[in-house]
Amino acid sequence: MPSVQADAIRTVEAIYLRIPRAQSPHMGRQPPVNERGYIVDDDNGTIYPADDRTVILRITTEGGRVGWGETYGIAAGTVVGELVKDLIQPVLRGRDPLDVQVIWQSLYNMMRVRGYTSGFWLDALAAVDIALWDLCGKILGRPVHKLLGGQQRDRIPAYITNIAGSDNAARLDSVRALYDKGFRAFKVHAATSFDYVALLRDLRANFPDITLMLDLHWVHTSAEALSIIRKIEPYDIAFVEAPCRYEDLDGLARVAQGSSIPIAGGEEWRTVHDAHLRLKSGALTIIQPEMGRCGITQFMRMAALADVHHARTMPHATIGFGIFMAASLQASAAIHDLPWHEFQNSVLPRHLPLFETAMKCEAGFYHVPDAPGLGIEPREELWRHVVA
Repeated sequence: MPSVQADAIRTVEAIYLRIPRAQSPHMGRQPPVNERGYIVDDDNGTIYPADDRTVILRITTEGGRVGWGETYGIAAGTVVGELVKDLIQPVLRGRDPLDVQVIWQSLYNMMRVRGYTSGFWLDALAAVDIALWDLCGKILGRPVHKLLGGQQRDRIPAYITNIAGSDNAARLDSVRALYDKGFRAFKVHAATSFDYVALLRDLRANFPDITLMLDLHWVHTSAEALSIIRKIEPYDIAFVEAPCRYEDLDGLARVAQGSSIPIAGGEEWRTVHDAHLRLKSGALTIIQPEMGRCGITQFMRMAALADVHHARTMPHATIGFGIFMAASLQASAAIHDLPWHEFQNSVLPRHLPLFETAMKCEAGFYHVPDAPGLGIEPREELWRHVVA
């Protein structure tokens, strides 16, 4: 049919972008920046860029329609571009973008025997998947959440994940300012540079009506995590995130069995298979899929599996420029049980002016775009930050 031919995929392009930002204390201090522009966190050993980086994917059809995707460019951002150019574009050229889930599975199958069931290959698949869903919505003239089963909500409660301040007094002031703007949920990040247990205690004393969470950043043994959990039990904590190392499935289950506080995890997952390994053991009561790592297809499969295991979905959201955040909101609008969505309040507001979108987060809630597709389009200013 002519319409199908016009909508066939013509090109797939990965675009690497970097935007400088002022240095700010990381967990209360600023680690040194190396010659490639990275810092290594002293607390969790994770590498982060000292500037803002992302990889945006553009899929263009024969008829000129464009679908936008995004994945992480936080580390080695050119890798995804090489995978797209060398492996993905030649395979997708001529395919129908409405075959979005078929395409995801075929790309996954291509590299399964090679051992690439995670990492940069799945990051690339996430970006492709998001862009294809954007095209599906544009071709059909509907927002993506309608294609995912319907809209459960048009606004989504947001929890703050960045509490600024060089000491706990300053952090309390930061929370007070956000509280006055309507935010009622806050996540504390554990670090050795300050007493995070004392911060939780002070937050609970000063703001008795807020929801509090704690992120332990994968660095503890199960016994250490349980010891920390016992210390914070008096402060009415909604969940403890990433209590022990990602690989320690048995330890995660031990923490869940011994904790009076719900356990959350999942930002590092790429597929529903990652979720299955942890949900079947009863290790998690909250899953945190990260759209920039898994894409819409796997995000929705994870949420469906969580429902089967009576777990809740509270999506993670980290360092993206806006496209995979819009995708996360589209998917989140269609999920049955979704109490909260993370808000990177120090990141997203800086980048949203680079896009045409109705997406915003204010007064404690995200507002879901209702334009066809994801509801977000790059402005010309965005391309000034392309890395040649």
